[in-house]
Amino acid sequence: MRVVFMGTPEFSVPVLEALAAAHEVVAVYSQPPRPAGRGKADRPSPVHQRAMALGLNVRHPISLRDAQAQAEFAALNADIAVVVAYGLILPQAVLDMPQHGCLNIHASLLPRWRGAAPIHRAIMAGDSETGICIMQMEAGLDTGPVLLRAATPIAANETTSDLHDRLSTMGADLILEALARLPDLIAVSQPDVGVTYAAKIDKAEARVQFDRPATQVDRQIRGLSPFPGAWVMVGAERVKLLRSRTVDGVPGQVPGQVLGGFTIACSDGAVEVLEAQREGKRPMPASEVLRGLTLPPILG
Repeated sequence: MRVVFMGTPEFSVPVLEALAAAHEVVAVYSQPPRPAGRGKADRPSPVHQRAMALGLNVRHPISLRDAQAQAEFAALNADIAVVVAYGLILPQAVLDMPQHGCLNIHASLLPRWRGAAPIHRAIMAGDSETGICIMQMEAGLDTGPVLLRAATPIAANETTSDLHDRLSTMGADLILEALARLPDLIAVSQPDVGVTYAAKIDKAEARVQFDRPATQVDRQIRGLSPFPGAWVMVGAERVKLLRSRTVDGVPGQVPGQVLGGFTIACSDGAVEVLEAQREGKRPMPASEVLRGLTLPPILG
């Protein structure tokens, strides 16, 4: 099958690899190189880098709305396009060009968590499960009918990083199944009930406030790990909290009170920080972080 692949971040790379091994990938579309690193030199996206290593044709138009970009897409004569976290809106003209349309791999159980940050939001909301949907794309935001879905539980200790990697692999497996079964699959319209939106993560959400229940603080820490990273100020230093678990509090505790080690009181219960990252340092177990960091009696 002649496939156009469209994706940008690391999440999309396993899907590209799976498609390249099983089908003819006639072109890869990705976001243009962006300044990155200390030198701020332009760096190709993870998908772009992997596509080049695989010897695939890579394109990175600024937009797909102009006539030339659309003509170049049409000239590929693709059977299908597979889209995974690409980052550009596909106009209807492009959606209609491949013989079998465009399929999107979305990291949630639609219609829950349509939008930009479904993995983060599922953990932050305390969802017990999530999954992958293979969706026929249409003009609306993740509103298209679903061809295949696969669910997976969210473990109590999982971070966005953990779940991201697991769902990426699931997406690669499920799109291969979808393409193999494409003539027999029935597209099922999404229900109107149960719709939620996974808004893009705002860095303003990342500062930890301990005057909330421990379950909410724990979900915030795990849901924002590794990026942008939930954080607290320890003196003049910003410290990211990357892994945690809920534990019992103590009588008469004050939110933000350090109960010993890296265990912090919340409005009820407490969170024990298991992994953290100081400024300019690598992520480390909390015990290592505390060797060079003295916590005040109250955080927050």
